[in-house]
Amino acid sequence: MDLDYGKIKELAESYRADMTAFLRKMIAFPSESCEEKNVALAIVDEMKKLGFDAAGTDGLGNAIGWMGRDGNIGDDLKIIAIDGHIDTVGIGNRDNWTADPYEGYEDDEVIYGRGGSDQEGGVASAVYGTKIMKELGLIPEGYKIMVVGSVMEEDCDGLCWQYIVNKDKIRPEFVISTEPTDGGIYRGHRGRMEIRVDVHGVSCHGSAPERGDNAIYKMADIINDIRALNNNDCTESTAIKGLAKMLSPRFNPDHYEDARFLGRGTCTVSQIFYTSPSRCAVADSCSISVDRRMTAGETWDSCLKEIEDLPAVQKYGEDVKVSMYMYSRPSWTGEVYETEAYFPTWINKENAAHVKALTDAHKALFGDRRYSPESQKALRDRPLVDKWTFSTNGVAIQGRYGIPCVGFGPGAESQAHAPNEITWKQDLVNAAALYAAAIAIYPSEEKIGDATVFRAGKTNNDIL
Repeated sequence: MDLDYGKIKELAESYRADMTAFLRKMIAFPSESCEEKNVALAIVDEMKKLGFDAAGTDGLGNAIGWMGRDGNIGDDLKIIAIDGHIDTVGIGNRDNWTADPYEGYEDDEVIYGRGGSDQEGGVASAVYGTKIMKELGLIPEGYKIMVVGSVMEEDCDGLCWQYIVNKDKIRPEFVISTEPTDGGIYRGHRGRMEIRVDVHGVSCHGSAPERGDNAIYKMADIINDIRALNNNDCTESTAIKGLAKMLSPRFNPDHYEDARFLGRGTCTVSQIFYTSPSRCAVADSCSISVDRRMTAGETWDSCLKEIEDLPAVQKYGEDVKVSMYMYSRPSWTGEVYETEAYFPTWINKENAAHVKALTDAHKALFGDRRYSPESQKALRDRPLVDKWTFSTNGVAIQGRYGIPCVGFGPGAESQAHAPNEITWKQDLVNAAALYAAAIAIYPSEEKIGDATVFRAGKTNNDIL
């Protein structure tokens, strides 16, 4: 398709003020995970105002809008989806914010407020990018566009898409994630797991601790081993070989190059709990949470086994239990979709059709280097095609289900979860233009059977 890229950019620029107003409206609603109702309904209203052919919320509370050529959104059409999560983290210590995080403000360059970069700005660009497609007749023949304002991502990445695939019975041909990408096009990221370690002990009076079996002391040994697992090298003489081993062809022959692209896995103790009859007694249980980031070549069972095989875990035998957390919080609609706290790693092939569409559109619109506001030039001076540091809904879309996924979103990763969060108005404009152009030139005839370089896939649990 011969596109008028100048016209796409011009139309996107004409919606700068509208996208800004829409984003500020979303920011004004506090919308932590499971509390997104107001922002979801605001998105549906905006979609209807802009002429989407259909818009509403599903059973989990995801805001979903549809656009099809001539209003035809029938089931015979294939789906291209654009996803952005609409929940945010909290604000933390209010004293760390220089202005109200929900009232926010704007100047000529930026929009201030919780959720601007992470990641309601992406939803604003997706909604207006889809409007541009309709206005310019850019929706490919035989396709309909699905825009998702997804819920609960901060709590449980990808749960929203587990619901969309398994309950709504929707499976797009590919998905664009609008998570912030610092001006780049992202084709994957590390996965993660939330692991729990429980240690059993026996209580006694604190005046004679030798009569008991202190669970905290046992856990201290295990914590030291977990720290070694993260920090150690992988030389022959190292008893607990560190996670850096997955960057080596010796330990990860099939995927060491992919691991080097994503970065090594990590683990850290994130929480600790205990039980004890009193402050004058020996603790009879201790538990920790472990945040485990997974690189290519690592799987859910290999990560659990690494903890189970630690010397201190082996030493304390049946007194130690290693498990994976489950997630079962109700959404804002009251719906519960229980799943495991496991979020699979994924990487796309750089030459896959959906990645190529975004890359070619970017080069035609903006050139072969990342766009950067003056204040962000150092941050964004990186390859155009890269990967996220953090995790996204792609863990389910591609990591779990193998649905091709690629990322381009307004804002910066460094703004995620930070006080005084901002995003850039020019990013909103650029992202809207790129979504419209990329989908219009998507070379569906170049699709390959599997666009995946690596994905960790599902567990052997009976969970979809």
